[in-house]
Amino acid sequence: MATNELIERLLDTTDSDAFEGVVDALHALDDSTFEPGGSPKGVAEAAALVGLSPHTLRYYEQEGLVRPGRNSAGYREYSAFTLRRLVFLTRMRMSGMTMHDLKRYIALVERGTETEAERREIMLAQRDRIRRQLRELTLALVTTEYKLRSYGGHPDG
Repeated sequence: MATNELIERLLDTTDSDAFEGVVDALHALDDSTFEPGGSPKGVAEAAALVGLSPHTLRYYEQEGLVRPGRNSAGYREYSAFTLRRLVFLTRMRMSGMTMHDLKRYIALVERGTETEAERREIMLAQRDRIRRQLRELTLALVTTEYKLRSYGGHPDG
């Protein structure tokens, strides 16, 4: 599967039944997923692919979260590895992870396997925050549906 298709699949899937497939797709996104003869993505193409602005990609680089390669002309080149990290960063930011925590997590990743226990703790804490957010959003949805019913009828109508 082409890199673009994998990333689109990762970012577009909202069906909870497809969760396992999304995780598999994320793991499949490595340098071997580039099309034969294909080349790394430039900043504009990478930004469009992961749904961020080029400014945000440059900011993530400035903060040490990604380190895209450079071509002979000095332009950024985003490999599948870097795109995979950008998908991760995008999902974590969307779920409320702070830049401080992301920078800490990425620094641990770059130190190697001896930091896995600490990274796991960070992800467990993040999972707890996400679960709390889901409960809060579910309550907000139930409250909204109640109000819609009180205005007469079914909430979908």
